[in-house]
Amino acid sequence: MEPEPIRLSALGSGADAVLRIVAHFDALVEASAGAEVVIRSAEALAECPVGVRWTSTTQPDVWLERAGGTGHPLDEALLDRVRHALRMAVSRGGSTVQLGDPALLELVLSDNELPAERARAIRLLGLDETREVRVLAVSAESPTDAVRVVVRELGDQSVRSAAIGADTALLCYSSEDARSLSDRLDAAIIAAFPPPLPVQVGRGPWVGIGARTTVFGAAESWRQAQRGLRFASSTHFGRRAVAYERLSALELLADLPLEQVLHNSDVVRINQLASTPAGAHEVDTTEAFCVLGSLRRTATQLHLHHSTVAARIAHVEAAMGWDLADPIDRFTATLVLFVRRIALSSVELTGGEPTSVGQIR
Repeated sequence: MEPEPIRLSALGSGADAVLRIVAHFDALVEASAGAEVVIRSAEALAECPVGVRWTSTTQPDVWLERAGGTGHPLDEALLDRVRHALRMAVSRGGSTVQLGDPALLELVLSDNELPAERARAIRLLGLDETREVRVLAVSAESPTDAVRVVVRELGDQSVRSAAIGADTALLCYSSEDARSLSDRLDAAIIAAFPPPLPVQVGRGPWVGIGARTTVFGAAESWRQAQRGLRFASSTHFGRRAVAYERLSALELLADLPLEQVLHNSDVVRINQLASTPAGAHEVDTTEAFCVLGSLRRTATQLHLHHSTVAARIAHVEAAMGWDLADPIDRFTATLVLFVRRIALSSVELTGGEPTSVGQIR
């Protein structure tokens, strides 16, 4: 049986308070509490997430993930007793429970695990089962720098992360709507990695954002985040952070076979046109026009004279047989350029050669 819950904020900072903390965790030890119970009790007492990493067979490194870096005079006493209770739990169990291990997050995000194993991983990570979470997929040439930007923008909250394949998964609590979150992340990434980036740096980070869900639905949010990545691009007008919830019917385009898209006659012709530096500028300018909707907005966004924008678009129209003043042709152009962009992004995500498009100057 777990001892009566206490809260650090309700205790003083004197000897009596220390003795209450000691008695609290001694009661857990006497009750043969497992590591999961110890961590859950510690988080309730500290009123914040508790992180644990095992540095040797029986020596846990324990810390408090307090928002804003604030502390409490009894934090060290609390951490000492948590370490002691965890050592006792491990000695009874005969093995180390790898709390906070990225492998646990992989279990939470896997579709192949049994519900009981996923539930156990959720408890070991100390996740609050009553709160909604999102999973983000981060793809970048420099994952550490990219994750730092994203986590900073997420604010003062606990974030669990793990490298899964070529991407980094971030699980965080979320009450923010998809539009505002994706807009904030997009702006933060562009500010930190403004285009065009030097060739040796590669493209800036892309982020796919899964839908809000319970921690038990995190695997589906991770799948959605990965699909969102396919709609990202590093062009001046492209989205670096794409929320799955905002795609709506466009999400169906992610299921188009890559080879079929790349062999479509219109896509082949656009790629041929974009194979030269001048042609790449023209195609990207046309794509920007389809996204932004007017010559003036396109010229402003790309820092070009409107006559330059008009000339580039006219050349693409002539090469493709389009008249972008016609609604049907404009829709066709937008669709062709959109599925081409998905295909190019997919190639980059799977380790293909980076494309030269998107380098408007």
